[in-house]
Amino acid sequence: VVLDVGTGSGILAIWSAQAGARKVYAVEATNVAEHARELVRANGVADIVEVIQGTMEDIVLPEKVDVIISEWMGYYLLRESMFDSVICARDRWLNPGGVMYPSHARMWLAPIRSGLGDKKMEDFEIAMNDWNHFVEDTQAYYGVNMNALTKAYRAEHEKFYLKSSIWNNLHPNQLIGQPAVVKEMDCLTATVEEIREVRAQVTLPINQDRTRLAALAGWFDVHFRGSKQNPAVEEVELNTAPDENGGTHWGQQVFLMTPAPRVNEGDSINVSFSMVRSKENHRLMDMDITYELHEASGRKLPAVATKIFLE
Repeated sequence: VVLDVGTGSGILAIWSAQAGARKVYAVEATNVAEHARELVRANGVADIVEVIQGTMEDIVLPEKVDVIISEWMGYYLLRESMFDSVICARDRWLNPGGVMYPSHARMWLAPIRSGLGDKKMEDFEIAMNDWNHFVEDTQAYYGVNMNALTKAYRAEHEKFYLKSSIWNNLHPNQLIGQPAVVKEMDCLTATVEEIREVRAQVTLPINQDRTRLAALAGWFDVHFRGSKQNPAVEEVELNTAPDENGGTHWGQQVFLMTPAPRVNEGDSINVSFSMVRSKENHRLMDMDITYELHEASGRKLPAVATKIFLE
């Protein structure tokens, strides 16, 4: 018996039926449930797949389930993630010895080179230049001093251009150092508390000479390995790392380092990383990154702290 959390079009539920499930409960909170029902009928599995419209927190199933499947992953795994609902489904409806697919997840961080920072800085400077002209013109032609808003305007545009994460599909040759895992998760035991706040300290060795640390990049992978009690016959990995063939729709999240320090092979970056849910919108994340460059010569540069908004 399978439970599909957030079934959407119903395709995972349909595949479960085709793979031999006795019964599939496909739960969808939105009106897309109607389309899922239509697809289930069109694919001849309406006797197996039951589409239920409602939230995981409110619906009631007639029985416990052996498998929970869900495509819950958001950008950098946790942005706009549905994992809270998956945890709710697991705690309410998964049989002892049941399995979750995906069963495990990891979040990665790596140093990269990129021209994105230069482009975003140029856009920011253009926006500020336009504002300054506007302030001058408003004073000259209309006799109104708008300069009191310059500080707020600057802060808003700094956040938009320089302090917001950027979606990108990076090429592997943009990595300038060793990636590191900042979070590992067993979906069978993970709690809401542990995904509300992610903290890590990692060291990222640089393996390219004479380049700039333009940004840190984040991505995730998830694994379908079942549990120790019920391991998968064949483990499968879904990886959203930089890929020379273009990667996935999740891409990677780029966190700009401004200004971008020069680095060389043998240097290392010590990173203190925290990611917490935004107080304004729990589906978004606020990040604090502090990095310290340790040069191969032994010299340490002062730590630099930056705030990034994963919106």
